[in-house]
Amino acid sequence: MNRHCNYLKKILFGACLLAACTGMRAQDPLIEPEEGRTLLERFTKGGKSISSSSMNLQFYTSAAARFNDGSLEEAAFKLNGVRLELLGDFGKDFSYHFRQSFNKYSNPHALDNLSSSVEVASVAWRMAPRFALTVGKQAIQLSGYEYWVDAIRVREFSDFNNYIECYQAGVNGAVSLSPTQTLNLQVVNNSAAKDDGAFLYGAPQDVGKVRVPVLSTLNWDGYFLNRALNMRYSVSWGELARKRDILYLTAGNVWEKGPVVAYVDFMYSREGIDTKGLVSELSASLPDGGVTAQHVSYFTTILNFDYRLHPSWNVYVKGAYETGSVYKENGPYEKGLYRRTWNVQLCGEYFPMKNSELRIFLHLLYKNYGLTGRARSLGAEGYSAQRVSLGLVYTIPVF
Repeated sequence: MNRHCNYLKKILFGACLLAACTGMRAQDPLIEPEEGRTLLERFTKGGKSISSSSMNLQFYTSAAARFNDGSLEEAAFKLNGVRLELLGDFGKDFSYHFRQSFNKYSNPHALDNLSSSVEVASVAWRMAPRFALTVGKQAIQLSGYEYWVDAIRVREFSDFNNYIECYQAGVNGAVSLSPTQTLNLQVVNNSAAKDDGAFLYGAPQDVGKVRVPVLSTLNWDGYFLNRALNMRYSVSWGELARKRDILYLTAGNVWEKGPVVAYVDFMYSREGIDTKGLVSELSASLPDGGVTAQHVSYFTTILNFDYRLHPSWNVYVKGAYETGSVYKENGPYEKGLYRRTWNVQLCGEYFPMKNSELRIFLHLLYKNYGLTGRARSLGAEGYSAQRVSLGLVYTIPVF
C-alpha cells in the first residue's frame, strides 16, 4: 500500500514540475526552430519534404463612378479584392491549396466550422495515375468560364454567379478518362440547407430541415482541337429542406487560341427555396414585409470575346442575359416570369510589364433590371445602372 502511495506521490510531483516548467516557458514555441529543415521533415524524420511551394497576393483596386438611371449615385475608391494564396506539393503524390479573402466577413456559424473568408483550404492526393482525391474546402464543381476562372480576372459577375456560395467543405474524386478529359464526382456541404440566414427573409415556416445537407455534383471537363476548345458540363443536386430540392445544370464552352479568348456559358438552377434571393427581394414593399419565394428558377446566358491586340493591350466585350421565374404558385408569388436582366461590358486593359499579370484597366458597364407585371404588382420597380471604373489588378508573386 505504502509503495503505491510513493509511486502516486512521484507521479504527482513530476506532473507539478512539468506544469511549472511549462508555465515558465509559456512564451517559448512548442517546437524549436531548426534552420534548413521544415516542420514536415522534422515530424517525418527527414522522410518527407516539400517539393515545391508558392505564395501570391492578389490585389484588385479601382476608382469607380456609379450611376442609377443616369444620375450619379456614388464615386469612390475601393479595394475590390485582396486575397492571399498558398499552393504547393509535398512528398510524391500530395499537394495543398489555401486561399483567404480579406473582403469577406467571418461567419462563426458556418456549417463547415471555418470562417467564410477562407475560400479554399484543401489537400489533394493522387492515389493512382488516373485518380485523385481532394478533401477540404473547395469550389463546387459547377461549369462555365466566368464561374471557374480566377475571380480576380472578372470585373463584373453575372447575377447567377454573384449569388452562389461557391466554396464548401467536402470531397472530390477526379478520374482522368484520357489526357484531355476528366470526370469529377463531388459531395460538399450545402450551407443553404442548414442556415435560415441563407434565405433573404428566412426559411419558410411550412418546410422541415434536412439532416444531411449536401450537394452532389457530376462534372465532365474535356479539351479538343489541340486544346483550343474546352467544354465543361455539370449537373448538381441537393436538398434545401424536406421536399425542397435544388438542381443546377451548367455548361461552359471556351475557345482559347492565339490572341482570342471567347466563351459562351449557360447556367440554370431550379430551387425549391430561393437561395439567391433575386425573386424574393421583389416582395420587399409588401405591407407585411418581404417573403422568401419558393419554387423558383433562374437561367443565365453569358457571352464574351477577348482579343489581345498587342502584348501590352487587351480588349474585351461581354454580355449576359438572365431571367428569374416561379414555376409553382406559392404565397404572394404567381407562376410565371418575374425578372429579366441584361448587362453589356466593354473593357480595355494595359499590361505595362512583360510576362506579368499586372494590368491597368478601364471598364464600362451598363445593366438593365427589367421587371414583368407580376413583379410590379408586388411593388417592385425596374431601373438601369451604369458604372465607369479605372483600376489596377496584380497578382503579386511573393515566392
